[in-house]
Amino acid sequence: MTAGSLPMPDLLVICGPTASGKTWIGVQLALRLHGEILSVDSRQVYRGLDLGAGKDLDEYRTAHEQVACHLIDIADPRQVYSLWHFVRDFGNALTAVRARGRLPVAVGGTGLYLEAVLRGYRIPSPPPDDRLRRQLMEQPLERLVEQLRQLRLDPAYHHPALDRVDVSSKRRVVRALEIGLKQAAGAESPPVQAQPGQPLVVAIRWDRTRLLERIAIRLDERLRAGMIDEVRTLMHQGVPSSRLRQLGMEYRHVARYLDGETTLECMTNDLRRDIARLAKRQQTWFRGMERRGVPMHWVDGDPPDRAVEHIEQLFLAARHARE
Repeated sequence: MTAGSLPMPDLLVICGPTASGKTWIGVQLALRLHGEILSVDSRQVYRGLDLGAGKDLDEYRTAHEQVACHLIDIADPRQVYSLWHFVRDFGNALTAVRARGRLPVAVGGTGLYLEAVLRGYRIPSPPPDDRLRRQLMEQPLERLVEQLRQLRLDPAYHHPALDRVDVSSKRRVVRALEIGLKQAAGAESPPVQAQPGQPLVVAIRWDRTRLLERIAIRLDERLRAGMIDEVRTLMHQGVPSSRLRQLGMEYRHVARYLDGETTLECMTNDLRRDIARLAKRQQTWFRGMERRGVPMHWVDGDPPDRAVEHIEQLFLAARHARE
């Protein structure tokens, strides 16, 4: 694709597999292009998930400047942060950054989240209310069915599809009540949809062997920096092992180790293997995005400073072509 055929970008996207250096590259570009970072990562939204989620917070600071970053540390790890939440929060952050006259620079490797905002997915379903659901599940089925019956008689209740709920299933009755109570209270979550504008999407690529080397080095560094202690602290703060195992492979494997189900050596080997598999899946997703209609620019991440120069030239050429 030539520079003259590119739309004028108002959003720069840097994506790539884990350990590809995309955070550092994104921060350098934000410094050069007067931008702010929007993290596109399904785990970095959670407070306390630092080393395991690869937040690399030091990379947002230089000797003279702190690059603003959004969508990090905004959720409690005991609660479920869904795609619905992310699309809503990304849209709000995108609008705010643009309103300040800054360039939004989206950086991350969670392919589903990225594709949802780039392709303008409309997310219609309200997210689960975990607290309300736990409260309802503690009640007997008979009482829940009676609450549902009363709710159907309430004129504020307008959800005919839930009239056909299988009342023999406690789980389905609870979900029906969850939706109905929210709607009756005027609190049902509306559909959300991001407006990406004109993005310039760049995917960072590496030679497979070099990327595997980087993954191994990065994992060793994080283990030495205290990733096991990080998981132990989360447990002490009340995050159950069952929840940690839902928060990605680092937390799943370390939780298994702390629960005495595996050795340190096996945990490290299994984790290194699974991170490598994740990187391969991420690269496959990004290639799939291109086939599904998202224009992509593939840029070698080695060396990183040359990648920054290349991406900056791509971005400025695209802008100048439309001025």
